[in-house]
Amino acid sequence: MRIIDSGIGELIQPPDLEAFREWNRVHKPRHLFDKRMSEQEAIQRFLNDGDYVGTELYGTVRCPMSLCREVIRQRKKDLRVAGQGVLELDMWLAAGMIKKLDITYIGMEVYGVSNSLRRAVESGQVESVVDWSNAGITWRFKATSIGAPFIAVRTMLGSDTFKHSAAKAVECPFTGQTVCLIPAVVLDVGLIHVHRADMYGNCQIDGISGFAFEMARACKRLIVSAEEIVPNEDIRRFPDRTIIPYYLVDAVVHAPFGSHPGEMAYLYARDEPEIKAWVQANETDQGAAAYLNRYVHDVADHQEYLALFGQERLDQLVQIRERRE
Repeated sequence: MRIIDSGIGELIQPPDLEAFREWNRVHKPRHLFDKRMSEQEAIQRFLNDGDYVGTELYGTVRCPMSLCREVIRQRKKDLRVAGQGVLELDMWLAAGMIKKLDITYIGMEVYGVSNSLRRAVESGQVESVVDWSNAGITWRFKATSIGAPFIAVRTMLGSDTFKHSAAKAVECPFTGQTVCLIPAVVLDVGLIHVHRADMYGNCQIDGISGFAFEMARACKRLIVSAEEIVPNEDIRRFPDRTIIPYYLVDAVVHAPFGSHPGEMAYLYARDEPEIKAWVQANETDQGAAAYLNRYVHDVADHQEYLALFGQERLDQLVQIRERRE
């Protein structure tokens, strides 16, 4: 195919799909065994400094916040990150953990742009930022999941998003039209929060599934946190709902309110006052550091974090969700 144009963004981790297949053959056992562990153990065992990491969905909707806080607690560093982010990547940036970004968006939605992102990029803490559209990043995961080195799409063409990506525009050999080739992406580690899982790692999601299906199939190691751990018989009762099968999963963490202060479809609403508290604290480096000390470093685990808010406040988030429905 004739290359017409190329984005100027860095291809942060060139995909080697043959190596990825070999990794899966060697490191992904197919037998059923108990994968339950704590956030601390899962992050310690499966996420290393310098890893290329993906989070799904994002910081106010079904995000693996309990896992993300544990990554901060363990002071991981030099991470390269792919995906889209609100609270979780905002906090990682404030904690100084991120070196390179393959992103679609990092911001605080109604509260505006990410102060952490601005400070991290302007200071040089983040060395490389590569742009993708929301569809583009999902299709990168999709390419890996089907074993293809790239996917041909029409998205991003003619935009600055294409210019600052690592995509290529080529002449289609069938039609002669210009199409965009989006490269596959292989993550070292994926973090996903789900509604329910069994101890083997079979996972089900209610409501919007985001890009969990695609990302789960595009990472070497996958850590899943779940609102509820259920018997395998419950999973088998509705097999069509199992979006992530057990053999993709390396660790299963029981994390009720694991998306807090974000929301979880049909279970609890987002904790708006707490999100606003982070936004206000994050106006300065000092404020962000104080917030992270109180809600991450000064608590031992997710249960101690929830205890800071109390059961009554958590119950109110459930009631807000119920009233909306």
